[in-house]
Amino acid sequence: MREIVLDTETTGLDAFRGDRLVEIGCVELFNGIPTGQSFQRYINPERDVPEAAFAVHGLSTEFLKTKPVFAEIADDFLAFVNDATLVIHNAVFDLGFLNAELERAGQTLIRRDRVVDTLLLARRKHPGASNRLDDLCARYGIDNSRRDKHGALLDAEILAEVYVELTGARQAQLGLSAAAKAVDARIETSTPHQRPNDLAPRLTAAEREMHRAFVRTLGTAPIWREYLDEPVPAAGLMQEAG
Repeated sequence: MREIVLDTETTGLDAFRGDRLVEIGCVELFNGIPTGQSFQRYINPERDVPEAAFAVHGLSTEFLKTKPVFAEIADDFLAFVNDATLVIHNAVFDLGFLNAELERAGQTLIRRDRVVDTLLLARRKHPGASNRLDDLCARYGIDNSRRDKHGALLDAEILAEVYVELTGARQAQLGLSAAAKAVDARIETSTPHQRPNDLAPRLTAAEREMHRAFVRTLGTAPIWREYLDEPVPAAGLMQEAG
């Protein structure tokens, strides 16, 4: 099953009051395993980036004004995600921004039923605990030391590791690995079974002689001679060569 772990960065908290996307990051999973395929774009929000937002992700107005607007990257984004399930932490937030941008660009909106919200998964699995991404990294022993500022692609990569832990996919992978190793060990230590009696030859003596006669027509040193039961005498070779 193909899944896309997705994160965004924005100019603020409200997609319906003028805030816009400034970055999208996506990581591809197949059957719970990262494939190495990813998608990342910086986006010109067509407005200034407030100081509070800049403090979170470090993307300035000057940096972003040279980047494409969302409508220019929408087709590439939709082609990458295709019909995969989207895995998002606090999906209501990111999906609101994505659909607002898609609507402006005249594109089809993303349905809520194709999204897995890891925040809801974490709340079910760890009720009463804090389930921010950093807290989940600490709980599962995931290294997030690179996360000095938020970045959509980096956060998607970290979320992919968290998602694997939340769904138990890592244990399933380890179980399959252990089973494969056990099979290998049995193969390495097993004793080959020996037949009590050799199988009867399926070729008759006449058929074997016909084959030898055919090989003699192939010249003085064909490779086929290596498979004869008995070597051809040197004299025989000379006669055949003549």
